[in-house]
Amino acid sequence: MMGRIKHAAKQIITLPEQIAQFQEQIARLEWLEQQLEAKQRLNALYMLQQAGSTVMPSVVNQYELSIASQNGEDGILFFLFSLIGSTNRYFVEFGIEDGRECNTANLSIHFGWRGLLIEGSAEYSARARAYYDAQLREDRERVQIANALIQPDNINRLFTEKKVPPEIDLLSIDIDGNDYWVWHALDATSPRVVVIEYNASFGPERSLTVEYDPAFDRWKKHDSGYYHGASLSALNKLANAKGYALVGCDRRGVNAFFVQEDALTAPLRKLPPQEAFFPHFQRIESVEEQFARMQHLPFAAI
Repeated sequence: MMGRIKHAAKQIITLPEQIAQFQEQIARLEWLEQQLEAKQRLNALYMLQQAGSTVMPSVVNQYELSIASQNGEDGILFFLFSLIGSTNRYFVEFGIEDGRECNTANLSIHFGWRGLLIEGSAEYSARARAYYDAQLREDRERVQIANALIQPDNINRLFTEKKVPPEIDLLSIDIDGNDYWVWHALDATSPRVVVIEYNASFGPERSLTVEYDPAFDRWKKHDSGYYHGASLSALNKLANAKGYALVGCDRRGVNAFFVQEDALTAPLRKLPPQEAFFPHFQRIESVEEQFARMQHLPFAAI
């Protein structure tokens, strides 16, 4: 009788653990299902986009996967670092909003990377801090969060103040405006991989960026929201001058991926912008029609 009681008590004691395990398994299955659906949608979009085109995707496009990123960046970054290796596993990313959906969240939360996140909105910065505190708990110090508006004249000072190492593995830039000018000014650190948003509405051939404006707001500049950032060609020229090679863009036409040339290894290769370029997945007009809507606005030729 006592043995049956002990056995029943043991089952009751372990029941919460079993429930937690089941919940974790269910969450994992739901996540996998979401990723499969996202992959299928992306592949369908890609086939439609590539119909009639002779341009083949970069090797990085085979590895697109989103865990915390928006456009398959997580999978591409896994692939790149599986080839070139990592050093200090340190990152910097700016333009993160509340930090839940960005290019470095997966690396810090699930793989132990550390780094600096920068966001211009005080509200978003506070929400990001709360989110990473909850996710990382006793390891929360691995991720710094700074509330600052990134500008060419403050980027190096901020990196120095936050003790960003002189060499890091990853830099991610997405500020929907002065992206080109900020990367151009940055010399406080040397990232091995740079992910930066390009403006597909400028097309693959034009080498230009928006003129620098410290108070840049893409929606105030033009009601289409198309006027921001820099073309892939302009970013590629800047990258080459800094010693980087373009290795691909995500298939949604949002981010370009650059790797230090001395770290380049097969099957990665240096691509011309015309080969790496993808149009923006949400902008249904042709690229030329998109550019025609804003060609009267001020640009800087690169």
